[in-house]
Amino acid sequence: MPDFMQEALELARQGRGRTSPNPAVGAVIVRDGEVVGRGSHTWAAMDHAEIIALREAGERARGATVYLTLEPCCHTGRTGPCTNALIQSGVGRVVAAMSDPNPEVGGEGLQRLREAGIEVAIDDRYTSEAERLNEAFVHFMRTGKPLVTVKAALTLDGKIAAPQDNIGWITSEVARADVQQIRHLSDAILTGLGTVREDDCLLTDRSGLERSRPLLRIVLDSQLRIPLTSKIVTSARGDVMVVCTSAASPERRKALEELGIQVLVADGPGGRPDPRKILDYLAERRYLSLMVEAGSHVNWTMLDSQIADKILFYYAPKILGGLRSLPVAGGSGRMRRADAMLLDRVTIHPISENEFAVEAYLVKL
Repeated sequence: MPDFMQEALELARQGRGRTSPNPAVGAVIVRDGEVVGRGSHTWAAMDHAEIIALREAGERARGATVYLTLEPCCHTGRTGPCTNALIQSGVGRVVAAMSDPNPEVGGEGLQRLREAGIEVAIDDRYTSEAERLNEAFVHFMRTGKPLVTVKAALTLDGKIAAPQDNIGWITSEVARADVQQIRHLSDAILTGLGTVREDDCLLTDRSGLERSRPLLRIVLDSQLRIPLTSKIVTSARGDVMVVCTSAASPERRKALEELGIQVLVADGPGGRPDPRKILDYLAERRYLSLMVEAGSHVNWTMLDSQIADKILFYYAPKILGGLRSLPVAGGSGRMRRADAMLLDRVTIHPISENEFAVEAYLVKL
């Protein structure tokens, strides 16, 4: 028997990176065992997956079963409520993989369908997969903050940089291509001034895939010392923000703003920018996710402060050794083993021959 919910999940995956700040949703309409309508939402198209599927099904939607990866919306945003469209189409049954964590929905969508005489159900066999597919959206709706992932490429002994020459890559081309896919799913990416100076990085999404909005590139730079000739500055097209403190030079700020760089003042402890204020800024503008690709000190700050929600570490079959090679997380570190950060839901992803990535979630205290 065809797995119609799995087909809906595959349709939803087509929208990943193309729907933020909305979730990626798939819809499949089935009548008499035959698929009569399919839909996948993208931000540019505006119409939600349900509407697209109903349009394809036409009159065949009457009495049909609708398989959805997410509970249908019941409020008006850029478009009208999908619940109204489902009721008006005369569908007989709606099966969702998960309820909508959006407080504006939160079960109300399914309740409205019930009140209209439509049979509804949550198929919990698919709930975990559906939540994973929209991980950043679910996190944002439940916490009000972007999902923060610390990503790093490191040797087997946990080093991210040598003390002298750092020309070349730690991981393979295959691993770096995988990282581009992760960037594509992110709304914003953050690094420190040291990484910009050392690597002259672009931090762009080079997946070649369509995005719902540009990847916002963020640089932590207390005194606005970022080189005006750096690649990240010269490539800015309204998609670069430098975060400084109030001690930064007004002249430097003006020079950056004249080049199209947004400057955010976010004073924090120790004369450094406060990452929490960056999260507040992103949350206000509904950026659902932030990827951190930075140096040892910034990584430590994000982890130690528990701003980070998860890690994604790409390991290469190499060892640098020594006490001067930089670890993935520097800073003061934890002084006792008993105080070590804890992680759970650890998953190991094979990447290429002899390379793997570790994905895990910080245990928040």
